[in-house]
Amino acid sequence: MTETGDNWAPIGQNDAITWPDFAGLFRRKNLQQVEGHLAWLAANGVTCLRLMLEYAQGKHRYFEKPAGTFAPNMVQLWDDLFHLCAKYNIRILLTPVDTFWMWIKWKHHPYNHLNGGPCKDRSEWLLCSDTLEVIKNRLSFVAERWGGSGVLFAWDLWNEIHPAHAGGRTEVFADFVQELSQHLRQEEQRLYRRCHPQTVSLYGPVLDEHPAVADVIFRHPALDFASTHFYDAATINNPKDTLWSAIVAGRLVREALEHLQGNRPFFDSEHGPIHAFKDKHISFPEYFDDEYFRHIQWAHLASGAAGGGMRWPNRHPHYLTHGMRRAQKSMAEFVKLIDWKNFRRKNLNREAKVSSPSFVVFACADERQAVLWLLRTDNYVTGADGLTIINREAEPLTAEVQIPGMTYGVYKVTCWDTLEGMVTSSDLVHYTSGPHLLLHLPSVTTDVAVAIQSEQL
Repeated sequence: MTETGDNWAPIGQNDAITWPDFAGLFRRKNLQQVEGHLAWLAANGVTCLRLMLEYAQGKHRYFEKPAGTFAPNMVQLWDDLFHLCAKYNIRILLTPVDTFWMWIKWKHHPYNHLNGGPCKDRSEWLLCSDTLEVIKNRLSFVAERWGGSGVLFAWDLWNEIHPAHAGGRTEVFADFVQELSQHLRQEEQRLYRRCHPQTVSLYGPVLDEHPAVADVIFRHPALDFASTHFYDAATINNPKDTLWSAIVAGRLVREALEHLQGNRPFFDSEHGPIHAFKDKHISFPEYFDDEYFRHIQWAHLASGAAGGGMRWPNRHPHYLTHGMRRAQKSMAEFVKLIDWKNFRRKNLNREAKVSSPSFVVFACADERQAVLWLLRTDNYVTGADGLTIINREAEPLTAEVQIPGMTYGVYKVTCWDTLEGMVTSSDLVHYTSGPHLLLHLPSVTTDVAVAIQSEQL
């Protein structure tokens, strides 16, 4: 929720200051275009962008050059971006270091010892005390200059923390996170008497080889929410259809939530067809990519994560299509149907039951509210390009869904067309007996989202 107590959901995607939509910020080359883009994002329901303070693919967007000296053009860029985001009520999930390109282009980076920086080798980023100090200095500068603007949603203290950043070690992660977190909290408390939420992101498959890292990502006492990156090799990274990536996204959300303690939120802060794009040089046709995007988004939300997840565009050039923007707008309208501040949801992907084997159900609920998304599994068609999408000409099917754990009472049940972004039906259901709330859903051709809210709220 916001500072003023309003419900708020992170709906947006990853972006970068060198990509087409924001390239005009540098040296103020085209601020009018950037402002127009932000206005369009806001009109499409976008509330949050995940951005890295520098994007180190090239040599001209370093935030410091040399280390410890903040580049005036970059400071001006971020002054303008924070100002424009405030104007359109868009917040930023900010991560201070672009670890991907920093790793690949290490020989050019100002933090490299050969360039006058503090660190002798990229495998020592998390081990070098001098590097830790320059990162703290960067965080302090950003917190003081922009932390009071209202634009900053949260800090991703380290993008995709990885054993390679620490000589193959993982036991140092907790202390590194503690150092950054404590320093930043002290700075923000001194400046504003409050702190922004903090997380540390992880390339999800790292957990397969290093399961102990879960203690840091999901349970570190200094962090406020958890975020991983959904890059499943068999589906999300290189999709052939729009079904299985959604199913895997729902499974990954449940696995993440099972790691968490208390009411700590979770969301995927990076996903997309990275193998297809980066290694196979494929930008998927919009008809396929739009549906892939929309299905992952709804699987993420309905499974109990916050918002729809953060797509890494993985298109050429990096941008989201108009169809993806419509999907974001649809979700932004749907989330208004739930009182998130009072929704202590649990994942029910396995516990909720659907009467027809032609559907897979994604669900989360507490005693008085629930969110469902039903996706057809039996009506897909494959085109000449080998890509498989849902068949919109299929015969509609009805379904009954059982939701455990709801209290007796009267519920408003709203069915939502995720593609068109509109209510298709709204009814009152009286739940007075039986072990489960039973819903009789209208006919479904492709998929349907459902918001369920007690009338006693």
